[in-house]
Amino acid sequence: MPTAALNGIEIYFERDGEGPPLLFLNGSGGTIAGSAMLLAPFRKAFDLLALDQRALGRTTIPEVQPTMADYAADAMALVDHVGWEQARVVGISFGGMVAQELAVTWPERVERLALVCTSPGGAGGPSYPLHELPDLSSEERVAIRTRILDTRFTPEHLAEHPNDQVLVDFMMAAEGIELPADVARGQRMQLDARAHHDVWDRLDRITCPTLIAAGRYDGIAPPANAEAIASRVPTAELRWYEGGHAFMAQDRAAFPDLVEFLVG
Repeated sequence: MPTAALNGIEIYFERDGEGPPLLFLNGSGGTIAGSAMLLAPFRKAFDLLALDQRALGRTTIPEVQPTMADYAADAMALVDHVGWEQARVVGISFGGMVAQELAVTWPERVERLALVCTSPGGAGGPSYPLHELPDLSSEERVAIRTRILDTRFTPEHLAEHPNDQVLVDFMMAAEGIELPADVARGQRMQLDARAHHDVWDRLDRITCPTLIAAGRYDGIAPPANAEAIASRVPTAELRWYEGGHAFMAQDRAAFPDLVEFLVG
């Protein structure tokens, strides 16, 4: 298995495909093993580099609570490890937060940037406080997660739209499964770091072409947060999609748009 000893941990990564170099940064709890559907469209057009982020999957769970700067530093260290001077970057949800932190810290290393269903934090607006959900009952978590997945998803709406119910069932499939203690600890670390994400005052440092892709009915990264990012990034283009936080699975235009933009 490809791993790299970087920043005091062992980072698991995969690299495949041909084309321009693209760094993929995953969402909360996301691992390479569970992201085949997200990665596949990018593998067809890019030299794709993906990693299990710190505390997740097959990457080391550290003893010390990481910060958002740590996640960005891990990603850039991996870019250095594979020998890239620059890369295109796509970040989804939490990965979009890491991508912002990376792009404001090393703007000269990012060729093109796609920020998907994400938030700037601080005065620009935080994403929903997912770190509060583990302390709730399973029933409460499912109700909240359904509502914030897509703000249209009331019980009445889902009863009338079976395809949307299928999406909810897929997204909630892991609910109620008890995680091993170390996996739960790693996920909690990521959520705690996410709770302190704030690049609002530094967004104007991003200099590369930037696409902000947002769902009109996203309750995790609300539309106002996408508008806030666009207002601060001089090179930003904001595109709306029909769906919520999972709009990439809801709007068929999303993946082709992202690939086309990132190819440039």
